[in-house]
Amino acid sequence: MENLFLWGFYVMTFYAFLPGLISRTFGFRVFKRGKVEKEIALTFDDGPDPQYTPQLLDLLSRYGAKATFFVVGSHAEGQLELLRRMEAEGHTIGIHNYVHKSNWLMRPRTVKRQIERTNDIIEQATGKRSIYYRPPWGIVNLFDYSNLGYLHIILWSALFGDWRIRLGANRLRKRMMKKLRPGEVLLLHDCGRTFGADKDAPRNMLIALEAYLEEAMARGYTFVGVDRMIKLTDDARAMHRSLFKRFIISLWLAYERAFHVVFRLRTVESESDKPAAFHYRVIKYGGEPIEFENGSRVTKGDAVAEIHFDNRMLSDIAVSSKSPLAIGLRLIREVEHTLPFLANQLAEDPGAKDIKALYGVSMIHRGADRLGFEVHQLPEGLFKRSTQVYLRVLMKVLTNTKQYKSGRKKAGTSAARAEAVSPRMLFMPVERLRQYATVGIGKLQQEAGRISGAVERTIVSAADDAASMGTKTTAF
Repeated sequence: MENLFLWGFYVMTFYAFLPGLISRTFGFRVFKRGKVEKEIALTFDDGPDPQYTPQLLDLLSRYGAKATFFVVGSHAEGQLELLRRMEAEGHTIGIHNYVHKSNWLMRPRTVKRQIERTNDIIEQATGKRSIYYRPPWGIVNLFDYSNLGYLHIILWSALFGDWRIRLGANRLRKRMMKKLRPGEVLLLHDCGRTFGADKDAPRNMLIALEAYLEEAMARGYTFVGVDRMIKLTDDARAMHRSLFKRFIISLWLAYERAFHVVFRLRTVESESDKPAAFHYRVIKYGGEPIEFENGSRVTKGDAVAEIHFDNRMLSDIAVSSKSPLAIGLRLIREVEHTLPFLANQLAEDPGAKDIKALYGVSMIHRGADRLGFEVHQLPEGLFKRSTQVYLRVLMKVLTNTKQYKSGRKKAGTSAARAEAVSPRMLFMPVERLRQYATVGIGKLQQEAGRISGAVERTIVSAADDAASMGTKTTAF
């Protein structure tokens, strides 16, 4: 018998007690408080009540306040006109089970039936189903998280014991005034016909609530439904993340400026009204010998012009593009547009007169051969791994997180993803580079507007690479 009791205790602890404790304490998978400036959410449980709910609706109407009603299905069944009035006056209707019974005492299937039955009543009255749910006493069981995934579980930030008539209107008012703050989700009751409640307790609630509404309005607060509170909170959190991301980007760009100064990178100048696309520096090549298709080669110690994409321009492109595909297309076109300016600047740079090739490292390498680059594998080792990590982090910082995630989801097989995120060395023999200077900037820019079908397909393919790995590049 003792073992049976212990097993029952263990089962109930994991089924009911721990999930409820985690949700109430840490807000796991529930909404319980808003992050707003001047809004408060009033919520009312256990109704509708034929006597007190109409009085409550009249009071809210006088103050222009919106609220959320978590209705008990068995109470709502005969009060469809009250549900219609709630809907017509702009209030939010949520579910509070068909009978006021704890989820701890019901099987998961029973809880689901209670919710669906109540939602059927709400739909019958209003023509819409609710997506907001408050379990009685705020108690959830282990299976509620998976079974009720389509619902927003709403708890509260403050409750006052207003279901007991002996509390009195004055004491209730004082308790409520302590919670006159933005973001509060107040739990009150417009019905006293549930277990443990007093039938006429809502009378005190209405008296205290009127004083609370009057003071709140005087201080400039507004009252909104939980749907509005959730949206405002999501917007505030998104803004906070946006500010944080802008801070991170500014730090990264400050690092880039310092890098340019320390390593003496030069900016490729194009039109005055456009940001730079490239920066370069002349270095000595330190890798294995590379043979080019024209018969020339670059060996260790030869001078090369190492090119880097401008990360500020990259960030601006990412912010204004709707998808990784669009980012990839614009990046490739920026390269095509800027190469003649780079060729002319290098031709006039005394420090670059002995270079053998352009050199860069990029994760967007398909399509580069159409522009005159030759693509080579990076040797396996620490440099390749560190470059891959750096480029991933760079683009996660500079680009839109949703684009990054959607791009990762669109990647095909694991082998394809590995191929797409593998950086490559890009070389352009100096003889090919000089052709860009010879053609002339004006003529090449005119041709850029009439890209052939083959080149266009290659650019799209390169952009697909960008989509599959979140569009990552720095030195290209």
